Amino acid sequence: MSPDASSSDVASTASSTDETEHHAQVARPSDSLRDTGDLRERLERWMAGKVPSGSTVTVADVTLPAANGMSSETILFDATWDGDHHPLVARVAPTESTMPVFPTYDLESQFRTMAQVREHSAVPVPAVYWSESDPDALGAPFFVMERISGDVPPDVMPYNFGSWVTEASPEQRKTLQQNSVDVLAQLHAIDKPCERFDFLRLPNSGTTARDAFTAHIAEQRAYYEWVVSDGIRSPLIERALDWIEENNPADDSPAVLCWGDSRIGNVMYQDFAPVAVLDWEMATLGPREMDLGWMAFLHRFFEDIAGLANLPGLPDFLRLPDLAQTYAEITGHTPHDLEFYVTYAALRQAVIMWRIQARAIAFGQSQRPEDPDDMIMHRASLAAMLDGTYWERLA
Repeated sequence: MSPDASSSDVASTASSTDETEHHAQVARPSDSLRDTGDLRERLERWMAGKVPSGSTVTVADVTLPAANGMSSETILFDATWDGDHHPLVARVAPTESTMPVFPTYDLESQFRTMAQVREHSAVPVPAVYWSESDPDALGAPFFVMERISGDVPPDVMPYNFGSWVTEASPEQRKTLQQNSVDVLAQLHAIDKPCERFDFLRLPNSGTTARDAFTAHIAEQRAYYEWVVSDGIRSPLIERALDWIEENNPADDSPAVLCWGDSRIGNVMYQDFAPVAVLDWEMATLGPREMDLGWMAFLHRFFEDIAGLANLPGLPDFLRLPDLAQTYAEITGHTPHDLEFYVTYAALRQAVIMWRIQARAIAFGQSQRPEDPDDMIMHRASLAAMLDGTYWERLA
């Protein structure tokens, strides 16, 4: 969703805030929506076997967030047992009928990752209660975690278009930025990551940052092949994959736990401090710069849209040099090759967007463009990164 501000080839698909909102809502097929009354009964029956023996459980106030359905499904509900009220969240794997964004959804790994992060760090991860692999209860595997209240930087409309983030003072945004980088620092400081999170290790991955990243690139290429299995391919994505493989940094430092989807839109804040770090489906082992690159790119993603919409955006927020400096001050580790890792983030987002657009086309919400690469809304930005001209525009 973030084409280069100077791009005219995609301006027609992203030149208004209405189109931005439409893009965020497409590819949510109607058959992914559920009846909340039926969900309440199903959850209540299932939880009766999970709460302490002899307890009576009641479920109420089942709701589905408006932005549900892009990846795994989120169900909000309240449950009471033993006289205690529990605000809860169920994360449910998507069914094949919804054309999932990813080929597999290992919710058990997400559950285990959250539990381990909560146990071995001070990162504010919601408590996880139960993981259910049997699809009978809700139609697909799911897990249940506590529900926490807080402010989330919105995606629709993007937080830099006008939100509590833009209304904050520069000092408050600096505090939010500092605290968000500190989350990454704490995650990367978890000791024995390859042992504690061995279930996240990819095939042929070693324990060094380079080995783990090489395995990640291979997984990314396999994901791309799955995404384009209909025969329509992307010259730009294939060029980017080749470029990433050719320029893979030599990094013999130990691999760390990477959050994977390390963007501020996946954090709940109170008074600009994180109170809940969410969405762990992209967690992996790898170089710490992967998380920093993703955090920086997802902000650039929205900044480029703001430029097309002639909005001021937040150009002084989440800047790559500032993230690097803050991270170095907290950890003592000076990040390296960050422009490379931002480019890798842009590549990863391109493949995800390709899949999302393919879903929209399949469900009749969009038409296939004449140029396949127009399915990548930020194609101009990715191309400029590969050409080495993107960053000079921001200098």
